[in-house]
Amino acid sequence: MLYGVKRTPSARELDTLLPAYGRREMAVQIAKDELPKGGMEADEAYDLIHDELMLDGNARLNLATFVTTWMEPQAERLMTECFDKNIIDKDEYPAAARIEERCVNMVSKLFHAPEGGVGASALGSSEAVMLAGMALKWKWKARRKAARKPADRPNLVLGNNVQVVWEKFCRYWEVEPRYVKMAPGRYTINAEEVLNRVDENTIGVVGILGVTYTGAYEPIESVHDALVGLQKKTGLEVPMHVDAASGGFVAPFLQPKLRWDFRLPLVKSINVSGHKYGLVYPGVGWVVWRDQAELPDDLVFHVNYLGGDFPTFTLNFSRPGNQIIAQYYNFLRLGSDGYRRVQKASRDVATYLSSEIAKLGPFELLSDGSDIPVFAFRMKKARSWTVYDLSDKLREKGWLVPAYTMPPDVEDISVLRVVCREGFSRDLASNLLEDIERSMKALGSRRPTKRRRKKKSALKC
Repeated sequence: MLYGVKRTPSARELDTLLPAYGRREMAVQIAKDELPKGGMEADEAYDLIHDELMLDGNARLNLATFVTTWMEPQAERLMTECFDKNIIDKDEYPAAARIEERCVNMVSKLFHAPEGGVGASALGSSEAVMLAGMALKWKWKARRKAARKPADRPNLVLGNNVQVVWEKFCRYWEVEPRYVKMAPGRYTINAEEVLNRVDENTIGVVGILGVTYTGAYEPIESVHDALVGLQKKTGLEVPMHVDAASGGFVAPFLQPKLRWDFRLPLVKSINVSGHKYGLVYPGVGWVVWRDQAELPDDLVFHVNYLGGDFPTFTLNFSRPGNQIIAQYYNFLRLGSDGYRRVQKASRDVATYLSSEIAKLGPFELLSDGSDIPVFAFRMKKARSWTVYDLSDKLREKGWLVPAYTMPPDVEDISVLRVVCREGFSRDLASNLLEDIERSMKALGSRRPTKRRRKKKSALKC
């Protein structure tokens, strides 16, 4: 400005002199349905979005989700440093690619793969399930072709308690789902029901290590042994896939003698979620195969337009690399002993909380958190309020405890489920217990709330 010459400040300059909420952008409706014509200052955009996100629940009090909601600051820093790395570009980011390969090797050996190192990272277990299912179907087609038999009617045997991604796989890849139905008091598959459904068109049997509804392990070894007996009797080989999305990073540390993985010969593939009890922010998953023979060559593509010739077996191409780096951080930071301590702490909280809830009187446990740190409970008998009323009341306190119905054939059972994760302490569990008791008293003589049955896709996972 020239000396002695006065200039009227611009509107923008005046805005900089105002407190944050005195600025013009704070007094108008922001764009919600279409791209705005003009932009705004970075701080203003941040403040507006930050304020709207305050309407979300507190992630640490979200006991509905299996997904990790707390990581160490050093892990967050590493993730921030790798936001811009596309893990598919292995020539440009060779260090990240080597770390991904190391993680695959570690997961494979954790699950007792005889060869180790045959697998891939994925965008959570959803993509991992699709990849594993495709391999099962392709291997089945090859067996049928070798036997000169038709391969147009594949089926997959699984419980109707599976996560919805398995339903998607069957529909998208035209595989008949043969569901083992749940029954009162039995919320997993069993060997007898599985054998009643398998035949020469079965591409595989799915066992779940940590059922979404209850957190319980399915009897994978007994189902496996029944399939071995069937193979000896008839010559029919039916492979198994283990959906270890929730339990894959729990069982090896808390139940090391439990036989559910590649120690069982018919287990050909396993998926696991790094962003659940792998303790990584969403979303990263892993899928590993028993050996190279279980991953058909014609499912693997080779690309060279990223600077080198690289094999790839994914549904998604460009993917963030920062979650993979965070997974490796956890592996190095914690080791086996660290994972054991973390998971044991979560399980101790779960079993404490479930036992205290059982003592309250109105509730019956369907599981107690002794498998993975997850448990579900129901009302013993009808009262003037329901589990849905209790869930709503707890939400008023900030707690997100889902209420839902069990799978088809037992859908008349409504339950509440609690997922205990890293960051959910014994002290927080005690606070939740106190709020449950207060909520029960506050509900008093209210009439039961009628709720429509929620679809499985609405379940948190």
